[in-house]
Amino acid sequence: MILSHEHKFIYIKTRKTASSSIEIALSEICGPDDIITPTRADLEAMRAKPGQNYRLEHPLVPKRPFLKRMLGRPERHYHPSVGYYEHMPAWRVRSYVGEEIWSSYYKFSFERNPWDRQVSWYRYKTRHKKPPMSFDRFNRNYKKAYVSNFDLYSVDDEIILDYVGTYENLAHDFEHAMAAINLEGRISLAQANVTKADKVSRGYREFYSDRSRALIEGWYEREISYFNYEF
Repeated sequence: MILSHEHKFIYIKTRKTASSSIEIALSEICGPDDIITPTRADLEAMRAKPGQNYRLEHPLVPKRPFLKRMLGRPERHYHPSVGYYEHMPAWRVRSYVGEEIWSSYYKFSFERNPWDRQVSWYRYKTRHKKPPMSFDRFNRNYKKAYVSNFDLYSVDDEIILDYVGTYENLAHDFEHAMAAINLEGRISLAQANVTKADKVSRGYREFYSDRSRALIEGWYEREISYFNYEF
């Protein structure tokens, strides 16, 4: 998540939508007072500016679980207790910044065909398993397999951002967002956080059985309907 006071925009970071590449690009134009949430060390090293100004003292910031504090467990940069964090939902950003900033800043994010995104998510989550579990088996665990992108940029099934571009039209839609904040042509996207399997990608449809195709259609019916995605 990036909140730029200098350029008056808020970027909501979704999963498996080239979001790390987008953050790396946006960090290049962030000022010293802008908020950049931290990420993995290898990706941090690729950014013009590392995570900054993301810690927040606010009555709505959740407290760390008491047991973890007592046991001295390390604080995770992606946990809500730090303040601003990586895949932070728009409703929470809105509650922290207040209506004046929320209504006056340009707010955007990106989405991806859920059938394609699910395969990319599966590859990412099983990248260290040798051999990895099958795609169908991975999807049996809803808690680990479900990608909650739509809930990051919507409230009560209504999108609350100014713009949600698509991964399928990434270059065009990214420039559209940059034009809206008068940054068109000033920054370009680099490739980041791509798993080895994605670099030698098979078509995502090859991973699907009839059952898994229907399962993903049911899980992500909101974004499929909103963006008119097809298998």
